[in-house]
Amino acid sequence: MKFAIFTVGAPELTPQEVLVKLKEYGYDGVEWRVTDPSDAAPDAPADFWENNRCTIDVNTVVEQAPAIKAMCEEAGVEIAALGTYTRCNEYDKAENALKAAAAMGCKKIRISPYMYDGSQNYNELFQKAREDYKVLEGLAKKYGVKVNLEMHMNTISASASAARRLVDGLDPNYIGVVYDVGNMVYEGYEKYQAGLEILGDYLDHVHIKSAAWVQKDALADGSAQWEVQAMPLNKGSVDFRTFLKVLKKSGYDGYVSFEDFSKEKTTLEKLKFNIGYIRGIMEELKDE
Repeated sequence: MKFAIFTVGAPELTPQEVLVKLKEYGYDGVEWRVTDPSDAAPDAPADFWENNRCTIDVNTVVEQAPAIKAMCEEAGVEIAALGTYTRCNEYDKAENALKAAAAMGCKKIRISPYMYDGSQNYNELFQKAREDYKVLEGLAKKYGVKVNLEMHMNTISASASAARRLVDGLDPNYIGVVYDVGNMVYEGYEKYQAGLEILGDYLDHVHIKSAAWVQKDALADGSAQWEVQAMPLNKGSVDFRTFLKVLKKSGYDGYVSFEDFSKEKTTLEKLKFNIGYIRGIMEELKDE
């Protein structure tokens, strides 16, 4: 397995700065956050979602592709993926991202399925997404770059089962799934081994983070109110020993990309700790 970070988790670092640190700490690759620039003032505090300085502008990513490729080659860090926030029906944006990835020598991009909030029928959204990913399959073949969708809470593909149903019958050489072990704390949990077996050949990328349900409040009648909070890898609900054991058993040898939204440590502390923590567990498991 190889290690990367999704740069949403390094909001105060510039692309050049994050590459230096990734190389220093022993990462193999980088998954670039590719989206519209933030409306926040340039001097506003850096945040995961607003004023994230480790972001590539989706509107100019094609023009930036040669410079990004050169920057990564100079740093000795592979471009593991482009993590876009483009929806599956935004074909023009998706094609631009595929074109940029091909120019960078990047093998995969993320294109998101529809959100699900109950305002539209799930089955109708699901069928439309199936049609959209069929179009994207054709574009992926055109550029030789795979399109992945992510297992993500509040979407129509929150679980491995839902993600597999969504992509079933499409060419797994060009359409795949990002298995996100942390997102399943929020929604969509299935036993790790079962989920990996369900995805089969569609498993193409892995996101690592952790979270936990904590009591937020209580109603007047004493009913507990709960919410999910991002947690450090060693303190959340994700059982990384079991997950990494079954991931290894599955034969997966692609990228494991960190996406840590916890705030107990600084970004640099997390970059150093996380890879050491996961490598330590894998060392424990090497003879199993």
